[in-house]
Amino acid sequence: MENTKTEHWNNPPQYEQENKKVVAGILAILIGALGIHKFYLGYTKEGIIQLLLGLMCGIGGVIGIIEGILYLTKTDEEFYQTYQVGYKGWF
Repeated sequence: MENTKTEHWNNPPQYEQENKKVVAGILAILIGALGIHKFYLGYTKEGIIQLLLGLMCGIGGVIGIIEGILYLTKTDEEFYQTYQVGYKGWF
């Protein structure tokens, strides 16, 4: 019979972090004026503001392109810590 006992103290639990960087970056670049990338990241208030800016004066699209580029140029860990853990809503 095999020994199936595991030593939990020596094997810390593995937490999977869902990194939304690529999807958020592409959404921001393609349809950033609608703020969809903000909603995707869980920033409801910021998404509504960007949607209104996009519909009223068009600046929401420029913000989306800038944010999309910023998202995609960060490392996976940097993006995760900044936007998913730290909840940084703008730039």
